[in-house]
Amino acid sequence: MMVGPDFPEDAKDRNFVTALARGLDVLRCFRPGETRLSNLDLSERTRLPRPTVSRLTYTLCQLGYLVQERDSGAYRLGVGVLQLGFGVLAGRDISERARDVLRGLSSGPNSYITAALGEAHRADVVYVAVHRSREDVALSMHVGKRLPLFRSAMGRAILAIMPEAEREAAIRAGCEDRDLDEAQLRRMAKEAVGEFAEKGFCTSYGDWRRDVNAVAVPVLSLNGSRIWGLNAGGPSFHVSREELENHYAGELRNAAGILGLRPDQTSRNSTSSS
Repeated sequence: MMVGPDFPEDAKDRNFVTALARGLDVLRCFRPGETRLSNLDLSERTRLPRPTVSRLTYTLCQLGYLVQERDSGAYRLGVGVLQLGFGVLAGRDISERARDVLRGLSSGPNSYITAALGEAHRADVVYVAVHRSREDVALSMHVGKRLPLFRSAMGRAILAIMPEAEREAAIRAGCEDRDLDEAQLRRMAKEAVGEFAEKGFCTSYGDWRRDVNAVAVPVLSLNGSRIWGLNAGGPSFHVSREELENHYAGELRNAAGILGLRPDQTSRNSTSSS
């Protein structure tokens, strides 16, 4: 992940607190499986000067979001971050309501199906609820798992009904965080919009991982302010695209109707990306 030290889109916005944004960038530097990072690691990943990083890490330590190890001087995430994460999940009643829905999807004719609900964050999708398949050979998915927004079925379903301004922000995040090509991101976003308009769902057959097939639909909150993605998928050698499209796509649309308003019942569908 590369996070730039400058925020050109917000440079003229007096309400934008750059120091806060940089502090959050430091916290986002920790990748799955990493337990500690040094000031040098954080400086390289955020592209911020080391003195600036030192002030940020000191502040985050004082607030309990980071903990500095005495021996190595490296930093690890503190309990404050966990409290924030669990607080967010606890406030999302949709993740509670999704449990039975996801269980129903995973209890269908194919025992290798894993079902999940996720929400976009910058250029990723973060799982907020998961029900794994009934088989030992299952996707290693869990709450908090991140998927690429532009390459996963769930991410594409979210992109498909995003307002244009939010989609533009996701494209910028893809360029900044992942060093991805802007033209390619715009093409993929446009394809997601087109596929959803044609089929009523979005797909990913080996695009995210070669051995994974999945389909997904968007779920819109009752007040229209938030979008989630609802997916069903599994190992490609056990879950075929035909079964996903002929059976599970319809089940997903029905489930989306239970969790929120159907996308076609709202005016939130946006036009295709430019």
